[in-house]
Amino acid sequence: MPVPSIVRVTIADDPPSRLDKALARDVPEQAALSRSRLARLIAEGAVTRDGAPLTDAKAKVAAGEVIEIAVPEAGESHIAPEEIALDIVYEDDDLIVINKPAGMVVHPAPGSPSGTLVNALLAHCGDTLSGVGGEKRPGVVHRIDKDTSGLLVVAKSDAAHHGLAAQFERHSVDRHYRAVVFGLPDMGDPRLKGVKGASFEPGNVLKITTQLARHKTDRQRQAVVWSNGRHAVTRARVVEAYGTPPAVALVDCWLETGRTHQIRVHMAHAGHALVGDPVYGGRRKLGEKAVGAAAAEAVRAFPRQALHAATLGFVHPITGEAMRFEAPLPDDMAGLIAALRGAAGGTL
Repeated sequence: MPVPSIVRVTIADDPPSRLDKALARDVPEQAALSRSRLARLIAEGAVTRDGAPLTDAKAKVAAGEVIEIAVPEAGESHIAPEEIALDIVYEDDDLIVINKPAGMVVHPAPGSPSGTLVNALLAHCGDTLSGVGGEKRPGVVHRIDKDTSGLLVVAKSDAAHHGLAAQFERHSVDRHYRAVVFGLPDMGDPRLKGVKGASFEPGNVLKITTQLARHKTDRQRQAVVWSNGRHAVTRARVVEAYGTPPAVALVDCWLETGRTHQIRVHMAHAGHALVGDPVYGGRRKLGEKAVGAAAAEAVRAFPRQALHAATLGFVHPITGEAMRFEAPLPDDMAGLIAALRGAAGGTL
């Protein structure tokens, strides 16, 4: 039976009042133990003081005490590896950047137990994975919806997982999406002045600030709320507009926060739902007079939300190098935009 490694933590001056918070502050960075991992180890009896287990996360600690953490060897994942082709943008010993196709779920769930990105990564990475949360599996630090395409960074080691998660928590990761939306998000539109949470910044940048929470009656949806939700901020800038007057637009959206379905919910709240969005798009139609018959049909037939995670920038959690990646539009969105340009012309 593998012998667990021992991490010794000396509690520094003025410790927090709780064991879990004190350990999160003082554990050596190279141990790469997240707060959630520490909480599990405490509950499992793997944390001791003078040989006695500390199983209460709220236990008091004092400066100068030495706490030992028995970190077990990473076990095998319960998720089955599957040989699924991946579009790998970058990979090293600590992380991997993937250009995810639309239609692929990121993590197994009751409705999608296989065929996910995690299944594919387990097969691709094999023995190069070290323990993430005590298990040999890829560390998913952010997700994009099944029917959204684009860039994802996934940790291959616990240290990378810890470092990337901290950047997402600080909202320091640079994420830009391309979306095709109904209408034209423009500061000259008087209607937007009456939308609660919507404002404009220099450069005709639409800023949407709300709270988001699960929908009261449909737990699969998110909804804009003004209390008891999670703070969410999205910015959007028009890249091209189509139609005379403009009826559809390609927009660049970027996230200050990263909540479930955030761009889709926020753009719909502003009255500019994403083309093809089956959940938040409503029954909005695009008339042939607006962009022509062929382009209107391309919009009607688009099979998913027209959203692509195009740019991803972060600091490498191990080397400290600034990294930035771009993924071109997938064929379906490129085809949609070509139809709109060809039929209605594109204007900046």
